[in-house]
Amino acid sequence: MNYRIFTLVVGLSALLFSSCTDLEEEILDESLTGTDGLAEPVTGSISAAYGILPQTFRHTRYFGLQEIPSDEAILPPRTGLGGTQWADNDTYTTAHRHLMSSSNSLVTESWSYLTTALFRTVAAIDVLTPLAEAGDAEAIQGLAEMRALRAYENMLFLDSWGLTFRKEATSETSEVLRGAEAVTYIEEEFLAALENLSTTNGPGRMTQDAVYGFLAKLYLNAGVYRDPYGTPVFTDEDMANVVSYTDRIINNGSYALSPEYFDLFNDENHDNAELIFALDLRGVLNNDHNRWAYWSMSGSLFPRPGDFYLSMDGTDGPAATPEFYQNWVDAYGNIDPADADARFYQKNAQVPAELEDISGLTPYSKDTLGLSTDKDHYFIAGEDFEIDRGIIRGTMWAPRKENFRSGSFMTGTDGNGNSGFRIYPLAEARENGSDPEDIVYYVDHTLDISLDGSAGYASGYRFAKWQFSKTSDDGNNYSSVDLVLLRLADVYLMRAEAKLRMGDAAGALTDVNTVRTSRNARPEQTPAALTQITLPTLLRERGFEFYWEMSRRSDQIRFGTYEDSWTSKTDSDVHHRLFPIPQEAIDGASNTPGYLEQNAGY
Repeated sequence: MNYRIFTLVVGLSALLFSSCTDLEEEILDESLTGTDGLAEPVTGSISAAYGILPQTFRHTRYFGLQEIPSDEAILPPRTGLGGTQWADNDTYTTAHRHLMSSSNSLVTESWSYLTTALFRTVAAIDVLTPLAEAGDAEAIQGLAEMRALRAYENMLFLDSWGLTFRKEATSETSEVLRGAEAVTYIEEEFLAALENLSTTNGPGRMTQDAVYGFLAKLYLNAGVYRDPYGTPVFTDEDMANVVSYTDRIINNGSYALSPEYFDLFNDENHDNAELIFALDLRGVLNNDHNRWAYWSMSGSLFPRPGDFYLSMDGTDGPAATPEFYQNWVDAYGNIDPADADARFYQKNAQVPAELEDISGLTPYSKDTLGLSTDKDHYFIAGEDFEIDRGIIRGTMWAPRKENFRSGSFMTGTDGNGNSGFRIYPLAEARENGSDPEDIVYYVDHTLDISLDGSAGYASGYRFAKWQFSKTSDDGNNYSSVDLVLLRLADVYLMRAEAKLRMGDAAGALTDVNTVRTSRNARPEQTPAALTQITLPTLLRERGFEFYWEMSRRSDQIRFGTYEDSWTSKTDSDVHHRLFPIPQEAIDGASNTPGYLEQNAGY
């Protein structure tokens, strides 16, 4: 059952036990499987540690922190008849330009939640250690999971802020580690956890294969982590370790690449054979997580018709940068990427051929809303409508409400007597400041978008990669879409990169093509095998495979493109590879001189 136990105020002194900013968080049932009462010590402590991660990776926290500074996504203030949205004190414009301050909310909230997540994990270790020492088998395995989770969380800190916290018990003050020392600590923690980890509890919990994958990721990025401001040195020893650990996952045959790419991001993805580690959001732990689905989408988009889905819509948030889209164009030339690559686009709205061209249609006025003919919409029975997925260009088709943003979904009967929901080209109605009437127009997503103040509500191609869950009435809370943090395609492409950096281009090409050609559920869109591979091509391929999955920033740093210019971003300061440490955290640790020092360049 979805039993709420308590609301807890967690001090962000979690690592130091000194005064700092407080974080309010709502805690759901602490059990991994649900209970009518308080959880048992083992499952309760483990669940508390896993359970905060969906909130940590929320769109306005760690997810946004990784996406917006990359060349993949951009979020300008959007202006139009409805006023201005997403100005947000320049939170997202400065993040994209690599000019953020230590008070930027993406930084402060990501740090706060990740700090609390790490504290939860250490607290679980406190509970589990004596039980494990007493021989409790469940506690022994749980303790190994928590050590692995602590190493993973510290790797996130290292990737974003260039430091880790070595903390063995909640009663101790954390020791801050940086550079090679931090890499060694994380490596040792992952290795120490391996022996007692399950091989079958995934993807919702740490397993041996998850640790193998994260060790591979650690070694792949070790050259960056040891010297975050210099030119990365990718040693053969590190790359050989990447190959060794990825081999273990690939060769054991427990996983399979998903023929339908978008199945990886659907309600039913928990059982997808490609997933190695994900946040299990089924059942009692499915609160507050799936904002990756709706953040980028139009505010006029209501993707699911029906009484249960009245509050589900987009936010007119981030869009793809023109440069990121150009990567697809460069890769496929005269062939539309929607026709060339199943990862770019999946057509789900089965629009009748005679309705596809809307160029001759006139948008409705307020007075004629709902009085249209059958020339501009079609009907679908039931509530099984699915929007198009992938990178969205132009105008989408979707159900419409009676007043666009309010009321019930429009229904009707076609000329053949078939009843159902009306599916229209996506339109927008916003109040005109000088006219009491609503102005209605079609939402035509265009490529051009920047931070120069010209961005409107339709500017930019949108990311529709993650499914608007059928278990959620608003597209995020109580959704059943697991958040994927490690999957088999990443294992193959990490191995490909390590082989390529060691000079084995043929082996790298084989791994890349294994992933590309596996997306064959729609044969006409299966990406063709590449004939050669270079580092720039591999970076591009990683962008195609892992867009909107928090991968691009780290990839750009590793491949040496993070200081390049794109859209409205020209900053080339290598110190901005790392984020600023929140000033509130530094101030909170001020009673321990020198404990937290601001990263260079801020």
